[in-house]
Amino acid sequence: MRASMRPSMSPSMKMPQPAFGSAHELTLGGRFPVVLGLGAFLKNTTTLIDGDRAYVAHDVGHTDSVPAILAMEERARRLLAGASARPVAIAHDLHPDFPSTRLAQQLAREFDVPAVPVQHHHAHVGAVAAEHGVTGPLLGLALDGFGLGPDQDAWGGELLLVDDARCRRLGGLRPLLQPGGDVAAREPWRMGAAALHALGRTAEIPLRWSGQAGADVLPVMLHRGINSPATSSAGRLFDAACGLLGVHPVAAFEAQAPIALEQMVSRPEVLADGWQIAQGTLDFRPLLAALADMSDARRGADLFHGTLAAGLAAWVIAAAAQMPALPRRIAFSGGCFYNRILSADLGARLAAAGFRVLRPDRLGPGDGAISLGQAYVAALGLMRRVEIRQCA
Repeated sequence: MRASMRPSMSPSMKMPQPAFGSAHELTLGGRFPVVLGLGAFLKNTTTLIDGDRAYVAHDVGHTDSVPAILAMEERARRLLAGASARPVAIAHDLHPDFPSTRLAQQLAREFDVPAVPVQHHHAHVGAVAAEHGVTGPLLGLALDGFGLGPDQDAWGGELLLVDDARCRRLGGLRPLLQPGGDVAAREPWRMGAAALHALGRTAEIPLRWSGQAGADVLPVMLHRGINSPATSSAGRLFDAACGLLGVHPVAAFEAQAPIALEQMVSRPEVLADGWQIAQGTLDFRPLLAALADMSDARRGADLFHGTLAAGLAAWVIAAAAQMPALPRRIAFSGGCFYNRILSADLGARLAAAGFRVLRPDRLGPGDGAISLGQAYVAALGLMRRVEIRQCA
């Protein structure tokens, strides 16, 4: 749609229900201007915030095909056509190459409004804040597979301080290399190899995974950093544990190995000194070292889940102790919180420490909530007249 074909909207227009018939409707904790959020690359949804309501259209899946991209655009235009007024902003992911980013920029030009980037994990936490009607400062744990950081690095295990449109990264998981890039997310043995490399045991890789194509060249890739970007992703940490324990070295579908690892848990166990915290970085190398020498995958699943929850709780509590005036509330967000054992154990530990734990109950913790967080963060920034800070 060209600029000359923009729909004419006025604040008095009623919202036609057919545009929102298949959307989740959430009541917000205040009234907001009309803002559209265009979501993430995976599990893409679109959200329109209009007054005291947010309308979250059901996801079109991954935007890696022409039909999905066209469906995303059609849905966005339907939402805008049904809004009570013209949008004041179009919000999108910080990643410049997502189809949703390009659509946001196109729509922003058509409506002559700003295209507002919102960092992926800021949006994750913002979605939980929107669902619970929270404004003002809160801590957020964003644990997922990937989100682009402001320095073009791969994030996914972040402790954030979010204050409406402003975000500050308090720390992240100690990065692991990701040999082969995205392929490592589908082949957990590669992340197991990266864990051995981080432990100074690179020479063991070819023998340990002798049956996997490329195992003989991985040591060189890791030593030289060839096609092995660093990532702080909690999802890749799960994959590393699976790789070391031999749980689905090559996955048949997304998250197959971490799901199987969760199903093995009988009683979470905490490894004493299984983590280290230094300058905001949470380092689970001691846990990975224990898993690397463990032959019982079920015992390893117990040890991984229990130690992960205990380490994350200690990390949050230590960060909060540095900010005694901060409200003791924390949002859980990101696809790793589909893991019920981690979510329950960590939630219980933080509740016992006096935190109010906010969970993504309506939309779930995954990327389907990203568009809501984008729209909410952008709307708050416009209302407060503050610049959105990209979690630096």
